[in-house]
Amino acid sequence: MAELKPRWAALGSIAFFCVAPGTVAGLVPFMITGWRQASSVSPPVRAAGGLLVLVGLVSLLESFARFVVRGRGTPAPVAPPTNLVVTGQYRYVRNPMYLALVGIVVGQAAWLGSGALLGYAAVLWVLFHLRVVWYEEPTLARQFGASYEGYRRGVHRWRPRATP
Repeated sequence: MAELKPRWAALGSIAFFCVAPGTVAGLVPFMITGWRQASSVSPPVRAAGGLLVLVGLVSLLESFARFVVRGRGTPAPVAPPTNLVVTGQYRYVRNPMYLALVGIVVGQAAWLGSGALLGYAAVLWVLFHLRVVWYEEPTLARQFGASYEGYRRGVHRWRPRATP
């Protein structure tokens, strides 16, 4: 795969961010809840939900930027990184983008008091897991070979490790 020029990688990442995470963590939760808050949710639970949304969003943005700068590509499957990204959050866990998206949806569920969004977050996690196991890991192993295998042995798929 040819390396994208930084400007095109950035523009492609912005477009993909709007479409994929925008749908998964924006449009679908809106369709489920209409952004209506349950009156029974306590202020501390709402605050925790808001914090989780904020942390997830920052994590997601950092991961997208890292794919452009370090990976020389985008998170989109049509223009993937040409360099294996193993810095930043990727030193601790292999799939911070998916964790961030699930965290954002769980945070929205807490903020809004929505059991339906909590169920949606569980379905998302299962779908992300299946995508990672069946598509992404085999693809990365073919593309990056021994580099990816070493990375995979040292960094967990879902559970962040304490030290990089």
